[in-house]
Amino acid sequence: MINSYAGLDDTEVAIAAALAGGDVVRDLYGRRLDRIDKGAGDFATAADVAAEKAILGVIAAARPDDALLGEESGRQGASGAVRQWLVDPLCGTLNYAVGSMLVAVNVALGDGAAAVADPFGGEVYCADGESAWVRREGGEARLSPSSATRLVDVNLDPPFPSAPGFRAVDLLAHPRFVADFRPRVVSTTLALAWVAAGKRAAYVTDGTDLAGSVHFAAGIAVCRAAGCVVTGLDGAVIGPGSRGLVAAADAGTHERLMSVIGDRG
Repeated sequence: MINSYAGLDDTEVAIAAALAGGDVVRDLYGRRLDRIDKGAGDFATAADVAAEKAILGVIAAARPDDALLGEESGRQGASGAVRQWLVDPLCGTLNYAVGSMLVAVNVALGDGAAAVADPFGGEVYCADGESAWVRREGGEARLSPSSATRLVDVNLDPPFPSAPGFRAVDLLAHPRFVADFRPRVVSTTLALAWVAAGKRAAYVTDGTDLAGSVHFAAGIAVCRAAGCVVTGLDGAVIGPGSRGLVAAADAGTHERLMSVIGDRG
């Protein structure tokens, strides 16, 4: 059997895997799907599981010596492998389950090769560690962050590890946030790719160790490669043990957000 993924570089593997997952997500959209309870109001659907299987199949065929970490299936692949792929097959499951198309398919290899697919928008946001671009029908375009929209997506989903020092809901009500920005809540890390593309001025979320998370790794990689300012809630470079995430289109937007986040008054 011919391996159709032979010869692809890491970014093309990420793109092919994200597209394979996106095809499944689109095909199963609108169907009555079994739910897998994860507790605390969270769940996966049969679409999450099927999309992850498709994604992992692509990566395993293209990079059989690499390890895999999927949101639904956990760790698998070569034990002791130096490289590990992070896969979130359907970011925005709660949206998807109620018929909303605001979802993303995330595939990342560390901080370098990454792809964030928008299955219903027909776009794939890509990064190779040095540059970032969007691929859509008709061609490709370099991603160009911009704060012109003044729209800031804020993740309101639990858990809230940084409370009471930081609460996303408090940020939304802060007078200086209201003066400078307009909040949006899309409940999917597709919003991170939108920062890189200039569709959002910034994205803010709480959480821990997000750079190594299947949910966030691909979006962070795309934002960094596009030239966005990406830090934790404390303004420091994200690393192990970091809390939260602030991804901004430019330094000025990041500075204004950090001044609000740091204002306990």
